[in-house]
Amino acid sequence: MTASPRHRTASLAVSAASLLCGLTATPATATPTPASVPSHATSAIPAHVTSVALADASPLLPPPPLPEDRTGDHLTLVVHGAGPEHDGVRQLFCHPEAGDHPEPAAACRVLDENTQWGRDVFAPVPPDSVCTMIDGGPATARVTGYWAGRPVDAEFSRRDGCEIARWDRLVPFLPGAGL
Repeated sequence: MTASPRHRTASLAVSAASLLCGLTATPATATPTPASVPSHATSAIPAHVTSVALADASPLLPPPPLPEDRTGDHLTLVVHGAGPEHDGVRQLFCHPEAGDHPEPAAACRVLDENTQWGRDVFAPVPPDSVCTMIDGGPATARVTGYWAGRPVDAEFSRRDGCEIARWDRLVPFLPGAGL
């Protein structure tokens, strides 16, 4: 009898737990149950390992290498409608921090804090999001360059509650509440 894709994937997760904890794996034809996997086995496995193994059995690939002519991360920030002290073009280099951004160390720190493997720190608000209809003002920003080894081309606004939250998450990289 051949195991279904769901059972094979679940077996991979149990096999990963077994390798990490020195346990024996559940056979691929058996359906793992909470009783067949000791609680200490799953508590020692980071949540991202089990969720990845259960969600997709394909291997994760590392980000592409950085271009040879570049070290660190480099972003260009163009801000409009945020006021004369904030509007304009700024360059930010991180790792090491440099550029004409008014707060390069703090900007790099907030970007690092919001960077997580498998998640785009500059991702737009999902189209199916339910957002409050709050107008956060006319400020807009465009970010281009490279961050964490990946190209960036993102636009920001303050047109609703979701966009305001997305913007505020990256302050002081983006101009703060003084807009």
